[in-house]
Amino acid sequence: MRVAVVQDWLVVNGGAEKVLKEIINHFEEVDVFSLIDFLSEKDRIEILGDRKTKTSFIQYLPNAKNNYRNYLALFPIAIERFDFTGYDLIISSSYAVAKGIKKANKNQIHICYCHSPIRYAWDLEEEYLEGFVGFKRWLAKLILAYIRRWDLRTVNRVDLFLANSKNVSERINRIYKKNSIVLYPPVSTEKFIPNENKENYYFTSARLVKYKRIDLMIKAFNELPDLELIIAGDGPELSALKKIANNNIKFVGYLNQNELIKFTQKAKWFVLAANEDFGITSIESQSCLTPVIALEKGGYLETVVNNKTGVFFSEQNYSSLKNAISSNQFKVFNKTDFEANVSKFSKDKFHKDLKVIIDRYVKNR
Repeated sequence: MRVAVVQDWLVVNGGAEKVLKEIINHFEEVDVFSLIDFLSEKDRIEILGDRKTKTSFIQYLPNAKNNYRNYLALFPIAIERFDFTGYDLIISSSYAVAKGIKKANKNQIHICYCHSPIRYAWDLEEEYLEGFVGFKRWLAKLILAYIRRWDLRTVNRVDLFLANSKNVSERINRIYKKNSIVLYPPVSTEKFIPNENKENYYFTSARLVKYKRIDLMIKAFNELPDLELIIAGDGPELSALKKIANNNIKFVGYLNQNELIKFTQKAKWFVLAANEDFGITSIESQSCLTPVIALEKGGYLETVVNNKTGVFFSEQNYSSLKNAISSNQFKVFNKTDFEANVSKFSKDKFHKDLKVIIDRYVKNR
């Protein structure tokens, strides 16, 4: 089959891009489409190999690299303009608009690997609108309403939905009224090697944006001055977060993969406070035998085994997190529990399951 893979956008090497890489590598030959491609050369080689992407007109709009989200209203138009003539199979890796592509003919198969229905239109509208006032807020609300209507209109363009978790599968059913097959993302468990020699610090790694709730971690550790928190990552919240952090909290900026692995391996705990769709970093951490403190919601309910590979805190506030940290400082975990849980999310399992799903669908279509 001739295969096309569609990604919403390519800007950083995040969780969705790691999944994209494995989808691409699943096939001998594939063409990649994306609204924009502003990857660094290093990230492009890591994700795409020697492949070139086919981008939309948004790639060439003013300041698209840094402010592409400002063109949200144009995303549906741009994604619908891609021409898929000559392809047999189209796989969209979608957390925004990629699922809305138009097939060139009815014989083509469109499988959507859905990381989530577009969250800032459905579940995170207020967070997206934060900072907008007056006319700009009114206009943004109008655009989000348009995106929701378009999102629902394009549901039937997908022949088969794959969800990255039971959590997202429920969301697909609730919003799109469609069933989906759960296919957990592939995690580089072979690179995040186990390490039982821990140092006395807590660690987190994330893009520093509001929904990651790094502020909760900082407030909790501000009241636990004898414990050290190391924060890796960059993003628009960096300056504000530094201003509220005490001396026991250290920012180390963006880390390459080797640096990230070393910090994760040696950490006493890995801390996560967001309500994630899945949460790849929690699996990477457990692969290193580093237990996780995570919010008891969303994807973490599927990736963390309470009291065996980590612990939960129940409310998304700093006092709940602080209690979980202080009451579990000396908790001991079993290596075999980590190994059993991590095995469910390996790359090999992802590729085997994806092959079965595609073969079965093509055969029964």
